[in-house]
Amino acid sequence: MCGIIGIVRAPGSQVSTSVYDGLIVLQHRGQDAAGIVTSDSDNICHRRANGLVRDVFLERHMEKLIGSMGIGHVRYPTAGSNSSSEAQPFYTNTPFGVSLAHNGNLNNTTDIISGLLEYDHRRINTSSDSEALLNLFAAEIQRSVNGRPGGMDALGEDDIFRAVERTHLRADGSYSVVCLITGWGMVAFRDPHGIRPLFMGKREAGSFTERLVSSESVVCQSIGFEMDRDIDPGEAVIVKMDGRTISKNCHPKITHTPCVFEHVYFARPDSVIDGISVHKARLRMGESLAKRITNSLQEHEIDAVIPVPDSGRIAALGLSSALGIPYREGFVKNRYIGRTFIMPGQKMRKDSVRKKLNTIDSEFEGKIVLIVDDSIVRGNTSKRIVQMARDAGASRVLFASSSPPIIHPNVYGIDMPARKEYIAHGKTNEEICDSIGADRLIYQELEDLVEACTGAGENSQADFDCSCFNGVYVTGGVTEEYLSRVEQMRSDSEKEQASA
Repeated sequence: MCGIIGIVRAPGSQVSTSVYDGLIVLQHRGQDAAGIVTSDSDNICHRRANGLVRDVFLERHMEKLIGSMGIGHVRYPTAGSNSSSEAQPFYTNTPFGVSLAHNGNLNNTTDIISGLLEYDHRRINTSSDSEALLNLFAAEIQRSVNGRPGGMDALGEDDIFRAVERTHLRADGSYSVVCLITGWGMVAFRDPHGIRPLFMGKREAGSFTERLVSSESVVCQSIGFEMDRDIDPGEAVIVKMDGRTISKNCHPKITHTPCVFEHVYFARPDSVIDGISVHKARLRMGESLAKRITNSLQEHEIDAVIPVPDSGRIAALGLSSALGIPYREGFVKNRYIGRTFIMPGQKMRKDSVRKKLNTIDSEFEGKIVLIVDDSIVRGNTSKRIVQMARDAGASRVLFASSSPPIIHPNVYGIDMPARKEYIAHGKTNEEICDSIGADRLIYQELEDLVEACTGAGENSQADFDCSCFNGVYVTGGVTEEYLSRVEQMRSDSEKEQASA
């Protein structure tokens, strides 16, 4: 999972501070690396490195990021993507100078790289699917303008739309993309399934309409843009340096299946994705859990509903309200520890859990508590949290997950571990409950999760990618051989060896 942003400002403006501020808002989507590329009429400037946004970009770096157009990226650790050379945005100088930032994951990267070498005579420098996607898109732009005189003046909007159409035909997987073409404009496009989010905003600057594209709508509000709309699956949007904006559907067959895990965990609650309020979706997840608890634990005698901060908080509020049970803050979070789900290696993850949370003992002592979290992946965090509640004096500890058991790999940009490392893999509900040390364990039903998200939006979207829960891969073509190869790279032992 990553965060991307692109901004075109009025001529003569400096875009770098706006891109920086947007990346700060998207920091929750990636803490491993960050990068910005800016462009004026003739040149590009760039800075990318491992680390948090505030550490990668110092004042001396910002002063050199000149231009009225810019794109940025934050990355979280994924298998095989630990070096600063794989920090984005990527750049290629042919044709015209194209920079690209990508959120998602391609499932046919090896085929694309082979095709680039054989048919397009392009060799890429890393194994990154994002660099492969950049060169694929650039090669298709080159193909569109081949043999045409006129240099940059020869590049038209139809050439870009044609290149996006051909990119769709050659790329499998998930991709929300923002690109800069030096001295020409910005291009944003989304895969035909719309698996990863991409939102557009605007701001009037005199007679010029400035444009913003980002992974989440909250960026618009945070940096002073008006919320406009989601970019549709398969759609490409061009924003020229002179402010003209043109869009086109570039795929003949659209099947809108966004990733449901955005609403469960990744997205900020103040974002709206594909017309669905993340905050409302999580409240409804809690309300659905409350119904399950009422049906299965009629004599529950729960004294308090306590969330795991932060992503379990809103579901816990919805659950508490529906059950009429007091909501209490029992855990205090250290804000300076990153999101443990996206930390590489089991040892680092366990160490971070110990430092991340502390209990307010009076909220647990002698009570039957229901702890609410967004999901359970490996179970180590959940086990530690249950033990902390017992150590604080809880008489009984019930645990609720606002999502169903995770039992399948995600191949669309979420770097979940190998199946054997899922706590729910091959286990019954009772066995999982015993593993985390809880007295009772309540999981969300998948149909209730989908309904919670569908009912939380004005433009309800009933079809979601739920592959990590049900093993149905919406793009097709995901073979067992591919899954095995991905799992080998994602295992904690492999990550620890790579980071040693």
